[in-house]
Amino acid sequence: MRIAVKICGLSTPETLDAAITGGASHVGLMFFPPSPRAVTFDKAAELAARVPLHVKRVGVFVEPCNALLDQAIEAGHLDAVQLHTTPPNRAAAIRDRTGLETWAAIGIKSAADLALARGYAGAVERLLYDAKPPAGTEVPGGQGVRFDWSLLAGFDHPLPWLLAGGLDAGNVAMAVRQTGAMMIDVSSGVETAPGVKDVDKIAAFLKAAAAI
Repeated sequence: MRIAVKICGLSTPETLDAAITGGASHVGLMFFPPSPRAVTFDKAAELAARVPLHVKRVGVFVEPCNALLDQAIEAGHLDAVQLHTTPPNRAAAIRDRTGLETWAAIGIKSAADLALARGYAGAVERLLYDAKPPAGTEVPGGQGVRFDWSLLAGFDHPLPWLLAGGLDAGNVAMAVRQTGAMMIDVSSGVETAPGVKDVDKIAAFLKAAAAI
């Protein structure tokens, strides 16, 4: 089966090109300054210009204000917005305001967290299931931590979804088999240090995903 892959937190032309060449369906640009993967508007514009039409550009945000969204969408020529720590009503307002495909990330540690997914039905187009970050962590994703994938067994997903959190070339096949994910997201799993993507790790991950 063909698994769609988003490489998130890209910040250099070389790693962006590696993601595109390797077959990524989506590339993620981070617009949250505390993150080591954050890009400026100028850098986002530079990177976006390298992305072919068949690859979708996703902007990643944490509780964004409208001004930030407007600037990022224009600079990054975004096709979709991915929202973290954003409640359903605000997510729906962002979707209606921007007219873009909108994703909501949900941090998962227990079945109670997974139940929050139902609140986003009708508010967004897609959900991203990620590991809930450790307490006190300022950045909600990209921690290299995975949640208990068995929580997804038998879950009636209210929306299309993708799996994130602790994925790498060595475990992606197992993750897909256990969860049934048809779309996956990786960030720290293709890095040598926080925010430092590696072209060889990107290639290896995409190759592993393509072999599933």
